[in-house]
Amino acid sequence: MWLIHQMAKISLIQKIISILFGAVIGFLTWFIRFVTFFGDITIWIVKNLLISTSLILKKLHFDIRKRTPKVAKKIEAIIHHPIIYQDRSFKVGIATILILFIAIWFFTRDLPSPKQLDKKEVPQTTKIYDRNQKLLYNIYTDQNRTLVSLNDIPDSLIKATIAIEDKDFYKHKGFDIYGIARATRKTVFEGSLQGGSTITQQLVKSVFLSPERTINRKIKELYLAFRVEMAFSKDKILEMYLNQVPYGGTAWGVAAAAEQYFGKNVKDLTLAESALLAGLPAAPSYYSPFGQNPERAKTRQKFVLKRMTAEGYISKEEEETAASEKLEFRQAIVDIKAPHFVMYVREYLAEKYGETVAAHGGLKVTTSLDLDLQDTTQEIVRENIDKLEKYKVSNGAALVTKPKTGEILAMVGSKDFFDKSIDGNVNVTIANRQPGSSIKPINYATALMRNLITPATIIIDKPTNFSGGPRPYNPVNYDGKFHGPVQVRYALGNSYNIPAVKVLALNGVGEMIKMAREMGITTFEDESRYGLSLTLGGGEVKMTEMATAFGVFANEGTRIDLVPVLKIVDSNGKVLEEFKQKSGKKVFSPDVPFLISSILSDNSARTAAFGPSSLLNIKGKTVAVKTGTTDDKRDNWTIGYTPSFLVATWVGNNDNTPMNPFITSGITGATPIWNEIITEVLKDKINESFKIPSGVTGMEICTVTGGAKNEKCGSRFEYFIAGTEPKQDTFVKARVWVDKESGKVVPAGTENAEEKEEVVIKDLYSKQDFCVSCPQAYPQPQPSPNP
Repeated sequence: MWLIHQMAKISLIQKIISILFGAVIGFLTWFIRFVTFFGDITIWIVKNLLISTSLILKKLHFDIRKRTPKVAKKIEAIIHHPIIYQDRSFKVGIATILILFIAIWFFTRDLPSPKQLDKKEVPQTTKIYDRNQKLLYNIYTDQNRTLVSLNDIPDSLIKATIAIEDKDFYKHKGFDIYGIARATRKTVFEGSLQGGSTITQQLVKSVFLSPERTINRKIKELYLAFRVEMAFSKDKILEMYLNQVPYGGTAWGVAAAAEQYFGKNVKDLTLAESALLAGLPAAPSYYSPFGQNPERAKTRQKFVLKRMTAEGYISKEEEETAASEKLEFRQAIVDIKAPHFVMYVREYLAEKYGETVAAHGGLKVTTSLDLDLQDTTQEIVRENIDKLEKYKVSNGAALVTKPKTGEILAMVGSKDFFDKSIDGNVNVTIANRQPGSSIKPINYATALMRNLITPATIIIDKPTNFSGGPRPYNPVNYDGKFHGPVQVRYALGNSYNIPAVKVLALNGVGEMIKMAREMGITTFEDESRYGLSLTLGGGEVKMTEMATAFGVFANEGTRIDLVPVLKIVDSNGKVLEEFKQKSGKKVFSPDVPFLISSILSDNSARTAAFGPSSLLNIKGKTVAVKTGTTDDKRDNWTIGYTPSFLVATWVGNNDNTPMNPFITSGITGATPIWNEIITEVLKDKINESFKIPSGVTGMEICTVTGGAKNEKCGSRFEYFIAGTEPKQDTFVKARVWVDKESGKVVPAGTENAEEKEEVVIKDLYSKQDFCVSCPQAYPQPQPSPNP
């Protein structure tokens, strides 16, 4: 009996040993196969890389054996070395796995434990100052966060967040391979590093990682996301995300966001409100309903609702109902100076450094703004708009810059940032508005650069039908009159429309758009949308971009983009960026900008339209200035500059309703505001004239024909680009047939015409003869766009 019992024990031990041995053998077999598989894959990749490289070298006619025989022999010796060549798959596999482990260790050696997600970080305030270290705003003053459980968050907000941020959240293990593939495609083929982050990735990025967009940070993000998925349930991850991410301002997490934007408990949010909040974390500054463009928030909300419908969370009817629901926002109460400018800078910081750093990175931001000038500018805008209330004008905007450096000295985006009745938080200086005739100098500069015109060129201002578009175009002048032969200096100075359209017809719309882009205007995108009315303001622009474009004239042809920030220092005292004078981009040689500035600063050149003592004159100062009012009286502009300062102003209504027709001339509306601001800017400055460049010459010309001086013709002085001066005396009489009623040159023998001896020139646009010494009779239409 004892023997049987002992035998049974031995048999059990043998079985255990056999099982263990089998397990070890099985593991070793699996391990060898696994390592060999890695080796095979690595060899296959290397082999194909070598083959591809060899093919490329052959196409480039580069034979490595002939060019570098010693290197080729060494490579072959390494490849055929016994250590590598024999059983190479297993050895290469071991090396590959070892390299992978080292790489993973290297990239993740400094990463925190996912368990730290439950710990709070102490945020630091980012402060924005003006150029003289006067505090404008604390971007982040306190972290307003109320933690809530997932059960207390409405289903609509949960589904909205998943739909817009990570539709496969409950399916993946921390990262979405398809999202990574899409992001890789965009990065490789579109040239910019793209996202593709899941909710888990966004959570770890928000808590643990810097906002830099690098491959290194992305690898760390993927690794941490995988570990977080192993450590927490999906519901817990979603709960932490909804309590952690920034929703704009001081609101961190959904509970604080619901209170900040709607003044209610998160559980009481409607579908429409949930959709709006769900769209904010992607770019809280950009999409904020309290930001400089609240329409972005609405557009984003509608997109979230569409995604919810696409994912089957809501019906089409629910989507449409929520999209049309009027949202009632809680009044934003903030201690802020120069709010439009601060929001402009905040968006700049968020775009460049990420929302987290912008919100509580402890940055010290010194801006280009002069707060004293800003306050004065704001007050001037407010006072003048109050005076224009009876003319159905509710809002105004102004921008002051230094063209030589691009620094923004003042930015007033509206009469009152906090006035909801006029959508005051909308920053008109960066909004798309039609510029009216203020765009004309770009058209004339294009023609001057191409030597199509000179300041003395005669353009016939008479009724003209411009065909070639979808329908005939018959522009008229703001005063309802036609002025006959007009030299370019006076055509631009008095802002006559028909000559401007003729100049654009000579240029071609595409050439003007190309030049506008070179000068800094980005809004003329689809060229097919624009016709000859573009030179009268038929395309929308931003005031900031118009300031950049006019700055080219002030800078003798060099484009300097606007600069809102002078210096940024992080919480450790490290300088992240510091303004340094840029050389800029050369758009024109100095001759063209000088001619434009000469015309726009010539009071005599604009007297016919504006009178000799208009508000466009600044006593004791040389200032180039252009006005513009749209045909429908929705926008009224004035932009003027010296070599050192530029001021742009606008009046109108944010809802685009037309102003009273009284706002018809270029010296009402925006001009009084412009006059007060630029007078304030220049009051203690010495007068600066526009320097005559070496490529410009001057001479006396005939005032009637624009040709060389003639004793029989009155004369005046004019500037020219060297080589374009008029060489011939064009004040020469010739015998022509002239219509007795209209004064037009007609074919010989025409009825009701007579042969006379008159001064005749060629019309630049039609190439037909025109009698400049004949009295002309024109029909008088209704006034059109303003100067």
